[in-house]
Amino acid sequence: METWRIVATSAFLVGGLVMVLVGMAQARDRKGARPGDVRRAALIGLVVVAVVAVLIAYLLPSVVAWGVVGATALAVVFITMWD
Repeated sequence: METWRIVATSAFLVGGLVMVLVGMAQARDRKGARPGDVRRAALIGLVVVAVVAVLIAYLLPSVVAWGVVGATALAVVFITMWD
């Protein structure tokens, strides 16, 4: 496996896990939310992150892979800095 794939996958995983945590927090804060809603948000988020990470690691071309990593980084910065 090429080095850029390892770096891109690792960078996406860090950003993706932050996004999953944000999604879990939003599910918890939703009015009328049940405890199962947080677990469901975590499960769906982790599955999506895992699928995209595998695609970056093995299938996607470099431009698309780095585009996904960049979009994830922008989303993390935008969502975590929003006040």
